[in-house]
Amino acid sequence: MSATLHNAQPSSADARAEAPLVLDTAPPRTLGFRDQAALWANLGVSLIGFSSAATVMVNGQGQNLALAASLTAIVVGTVVGTLMLALAALIGTRTGAPAMAVLRGLFGTRLSYLPTVLNILQCIGWGIYELIVITQGAQALYGGIPRWVYVVLAGLLTTAMTIWPLGSIAALRRYVAIAVGVSMLYFTVQLARHGVHNPGGSNWNGFLSATDYVVAVSISFVPLAADYTRHSRTGKASFWGTFSGYTVAQVWCYVVGAIALTQVGGDANKIFSTFTGLTAGWLFFLVLVLREADQSFANVYSTAMSIHNLFPKVDRRWLTLGIGALVTGSALQIGKFTDIYYAFLGLIGAFFVPLLAVLAVDFFLGRGRDGWDMSEQAPTRWLTLLPWALGFVLYELINPATLPYAWWISFWADAQKFTHIHPTSWTSASLFSFLVAGGVTWALTPVLRRRAA
Repeated sequence: MSATLHNAQPSSADARAEAPLVLDTAPPRTLGFRDQAALWANLGVSLIGFSSAATVMVNGQGQNLALAASLTAIVVGTVVGTLMLALAALIGTRTGAPAMAVLRGLFGTRLSYLPTVLNILQCIGWGIYELIVITQGAQALYGGIPRWVYVVLAGLLTTAMTIWPLGSIAALRRYVAIAVGVSMLYFTVQLARHGVHNPGGSNWNGFLSATDYVVAVSISFVPLAADYTRHSRTGKASFWGTFSGYTVAQVWCYVVGAIALTQVGGDANKIFSTFTGLTAGWLFFLVLVLREADQSFANVYSTAMSIHNLFPKVDRRWLTLGIGALVTGSALQIGKFTDIYYAFLGLIGAFFVPLLAVLAVDFFLGRGRDGWDMSEQAPTRWLTLLPWALGFVLYELINPATLPYAWWISFWADAQKFTHIHPTSWTSASLFSFLVAGGVTWALTPVLRRRAA
């Protein structure tokens, strides 16, 4: 496998090495299986995840799903989404390049700017949202301090972590992962003692739609994965570390969130009080609030890595300082983000599920076998846009994002009538769009190879 991004070959730097400052410097390979597993386990547990369990407990008609259906959707959606995430992680390790630079080999350098801009917007949005959630969690613990203080402190911690990303990952493995595990175990036991309710009876209607939402959460990390797994010592460590760490953590997080929601009548706005209301719950909840900074860290750092694809010579430290300031300033102005959260998840899945399918097929079965060109001169490959676009359209036909725009809703309603493709109880936007995008890419592989030659 030849990666032609200048000097982006594995290095044997010592464990104290930090991430490169510019794009064309070889990444130090300092992360093993435990580092990757701890990183992705920490990213799999989030304050957002607890409240997001609401997406798998209520269907599109506002009806509660059976608890068994919700739990099954959590497990299935997480496993499917994390397998996709692990594939992206493996590609990052093999190329040694950040996620958006990897896409130079798929689309060509200039065309890779399109998904890069989309990812920058996604990461900035998630970064702002994470600071808002951290602030809400801190206020649930102690509301006597002005909101802006929590936002600024969270922003400063996030930005500091991005300056020393590999050091931050090492700290997550050594200290944070254990504290988070203890806190999660405490909440699991205490919430279970208060009883587990089943408000949905035997209703499984909407199961696959709920599964798609869980897949979308995992998929949101796909365009970030290589930013971290490029530092893995082996592909095996990155694949299995990513898969095992994230799968266990997200399933655990969503299950705890689902149990908590059944005890507050499904009201996601009351879920934090469920945790803090337990005996000594504030102490363990504090651990989770502080740990949430790794989510905002990942989004701010990956925004910088995405911008590196556009401006490869800019020092990443200056990029992360500027992005950290932007995200913090935006979080000071925005007090609520939840109105568009579900639509946000839908668009993430629609863009990045089929994109991963195209990337994986072309990398493992197509162009990647002969050479993956990530140089500044990588030629534009317009044909690879076709399977990506087809996958996006199919995803939106089955599960259109609920954007609050009349023209958007009308467009997809008319498209569904024209194509006779409508969501049913057995359709899955994630699975179908992945298979279609991957299948079309595989069919085009001979043409793509001839054009490359």
